[in-house]
Amino acid sequence: MPRNNNAAPKRRGRVPAFIWVLLGVLVLAIGYRLVRPGTAEARHPTPRPGITAARVQSPALWSSTPDIAEVYAMAAQIPEVIDGIYCYCDCHHNFGHYSLLECFESDHGGNCDVCMNEVRIAYRMHKEGKTLEQIRAQIDATYGKGG
Repeated sequence: MPRNNNAAPKRRGRVPAFIWVLLGVLVLAIGYRLVRPGTAEARHPTPRPGITAARVQSPALWSSTPDIAEVYAMAAQIPEVIDGIYCYCDCHHNFGHYSLLECFESDHGGNCDVCMNEVRIAYRMHKEGKTLEQIRAQIDATYGKGG
């Protein structure tokens, strides 16, 4: 069969431009995810001097749900610890909370598994004598990688 000289020659080895654009967007997205300033390690708040549990809801308000009442009691015992912990339910962005402590100043904490689990971790580790940095590291290891 004779060769058609009017046909455009096939380009071999060239990647279409849209592939390069897609690759660039992917690289930027991954880079942003890895180095964004919003990593939890950078978001843990500084505990406020003199913070107390005065605004933590009474566990008695949760008497019909003993598991939740227990977590509110835990939160009330360690306000200076949980005031230095970022809450991975992102209530900082959604509700303007300063720290995990503020989740328990309303019914938010009792309706959120993340908030309650973070307090359980913090309470247990604090009772074991762990530092705030160690508690943060455990919470980051538990919630930070997927968030």
